[in-house]
Amino acid sequence: MELKDTRIKKNTPTEEKVEYKNFPMVPRVVFGKGSFDQLGTILMAKRKNSEAPFIFLVDDVFEGKALVDRIPAILNDRIVLISADEEPKTHQVDALVQKIREDYAEVPSGIVGIGGGTVMDLAKAVSIMMNNEGSTYEYQGWDLVKRPSIYHVGIPTISGTGAEVSRTTVLLGPEKKLGINSDYTTFDQVVLDPDLTIGVSKEQWFYTGMDCFIHCVESLNGTFLNAFSQSYGEKAFQLCKEVFLGDLPEAESRDKLMMASWHGGMSIAYSQVGVAHAMSYGLSYLLGVKHGIGNCIVFNHLEEFYPEGVALFKRMQEKHKIELPMGICADLSQGELDIMISVALGMEPLWENALGKEWKKTITPSKLKSIYEKI
Repeated sequence: MELKDTRIKKNTPTEEKVEYKNFPMVPRVVFGKGSFDQLGTILMAKRKNSEAPFIFLVDDVFEGKALVDRIPAILNDRIVLISADEEPKTHQVDALVQKIREDYAEVPSGIVGIGGGTVMDLAKAVSIMMNNEGSTYEYQGWDLVKRPSIYHVGIPTISGTGAEVSRTTVLLGPEKKLGINSDYTTFDQVVLDPDLTIGVSKEQWFYTGMDCFIHCVESLNGTFLNAFSQSYGEKAFQLCKEVFLGDLPEAESRDKLMMASWHGGMSIAYSQVGVAHAMSYGLSYLLGVKHGIGNCIVFNHLEEFYPEGVALFKRMQEKHKIELPMGICADLSQGELDIMISVALGMEPLWENALGKEWKKTITPSKLKSIYEKI
């Protein structure tokens, strides 16, 4: 497999200079069973004063559950329950930021996201917008954020999205589904407690775990591949196979899938995802299909691009007796198909990673239509 490097080349009259991308990583992370209980100590060191609260954004699946009672909210901190039934939206971020500004004279000490990818993406976006003007949709794209985010913490309660480690927060905007890709997006602190994933439904466990698996397949087969992304991608890929094709004890499976998610997210920091993600964005934007299951639905039809990966995916699906929805695009009008195709084609870095700089010779509206019509 040929390795590509991620470099920006600048020609001068005398020499060719190379600039490597200087990506941020999560500076602090704690891992282990029960590590969630260290959160109060971690946050105490970051409190600015008694009037600057921590805002906890928490998946509402935990409403009335013991986890909410364990959140170290003190003084005028606030716990906000968030529904993860739909993809996170730019106007949702704007509403949260406006509410926080109205209710508190002080800028919060920080934002803490406790949940799956939806909640963590919202936490990252809110932390950015607390220090930046305008509407959230204006920052959808690459390196558009001008001012650093406020302190923010990610605590995943499901494994697979890689949202806890990535420099992007993927949002549905008024015109597109696209991430805020920024050096300021990355969490300042992550708490990885595998016990928080206990109780996740089998279907959601599979869909979100496959998001990680598909990250790896797309990264390892992409034209942007380099030794950095390969090292993380190969580890995550192996861990996914152990979890979804092996017979591990539950506790070991939780540990390994949480680390697969971490490594999978790191694998695309210096590369990119590919065809499945680009096309699933179209499904999410038009039909509201959630990210994990959307990737699975699309990936199931991508043998042409990822034959070995799709074969493994089907083995995993069969082993765990997961049935994917069928016919979700069967009754769409041409206009609706055109919207999905337009959203997918707009993900140019993903297509270039998947197929190279000449990707437009292969990926046409009619090509995408033929794939969507199978879904």
